[in-house]
Amino acid sequence: MNKTVKLYIALLVVLFIGFIVIEFSAEKPIDWSKTYRETDKIPYGTFIFYEELSNIFPDSEIENIKVSPYEYFDDYYSWEDSTYDISGNYIHIDEYAQIDDVSAQELLDFASHGNSVFISTSYPPQKFYDSLHLDVQNRYDVKGNAEFGFTNPEFKNDSITIDKGLSNIHFSKLDSSITTVLGYQKFDSIKRINFVKIDHGFGSIYLHLQPIVFTNYQLLKKDNQKYAAAVLSYLPDDTIFHDYHSKVGQDLGNSPLRFILSKPALRAAWYLGLLSLVLFMIFNAKRKQRIVKVIKPLENTTVAFTKTIGNLYYETKDHNNLIDKKITYFLEYIRRVYYLDTQLLDEKFVKNLTVKSGKDKVITKKLIDLIVYLKAKPVCTEADLLNLNNTIEDFYKI
Repeated sequence: MNKTVKLYIALLVVLFIGFIVIEFSAEKPIDWSKTYRETDKIPYGTFIFYEELSNIFPDSEIENIKVSPYEYFDDYYSWEDSTYDISGNYIHIDEYAQIDDVSAQELLDFASHGNSVFISTSYPPQKFYDSLHLDVQNRYDVKGNAEFGFTNPEFKNDSITIDKGLSNIHFSKLDSSITTVLGYQKFDSIKRINFVKIDHGFGSIYLHLQPIVFTNYQLLKKDNQKYAAAVLSYLPDDTIFHDYHSKVGQDLGNSPLRFILSKPALRAAWYLGLLSLVLFMIFNAKRKQRIVKVIKPLENTTVAFTKTIGNLYYETKDHNNLIDKKITYFLEYIRRVYYLDTQLLDEKFVKNLTVKSGKDKVITKKLIDLIVYLKAKPVCTEADLLNLNNTIEDFYKI
């Protein structure tokens, strides 16, 4: 490793450490998003409200609902006598009441059996609009502060002023025969209804349009907690069914693995698989050789060279030269294989070659006579060349 590479690595390490130091030393910006989650300690979370529920209702049991209202309450409904096996107060706080029509109908049924449903939201469930004969309206011309108060004189001192996170949503339509107005909001000296009790069957539906008053930021300001306590004081002392924001699977966010991670067995298998993959990569990386380069062996070009030379002689029509070379090559073969002297090609040579080679005497004599004839012939033709080649091949084949 040369000095330049070392210098670059050192520079990258310094920059990385500096980035970490700056990142951790920098003050985190405040998150003002309205989550209304019980686990969030940000300004618009409801961590404080959730922690204080047991103090607000000291004689009541707190039950967290981590499924939809329909899934929860339907399990306690007896179809034999058309009653619920449980009773109490359902509480839901959110900017948007994300309650589907089936769950909303379940809440209406639960309230009609003598229970209470309390929902603090800027936008009530759509099912409630028709079933409870109500409507809401949003005035976007909000300026300055707003005063939240009650119609009950006993809560006169519990009115508060809100200056942040406001929305001028109020009830624009109510059925006076079943509705009791409990609270209002005042923007620019104009009062509008924001808190009502609606009789439904043998129970009650409490709708409050300013969930902001239950957030951490508002509960910690001045005496704002007294307003939240006064709102909830309308609920009877009974079990509190708190609609928990972190529903089953939702605590895993929108991850595609939320179902796997929600099941202990699948979660264990997933983590075991990841661990096995990491270990495989670590150990396999150590044992794996780099790819060995394939070196192609040198080709034997003798045959190709011979063919090239042969074609060259053949195309130039130099038959004498080719015949001379074929005879020379054949006689060299005789000397090397049978150890015979090839200077004198007579009858004795034919006899000796026949004995040592075991070839047919007629073919052997024919070949030797042809060689003698062609060596003496001044001009050879293509036919002579072909005849010599065929005769030599016949000798080899025998």
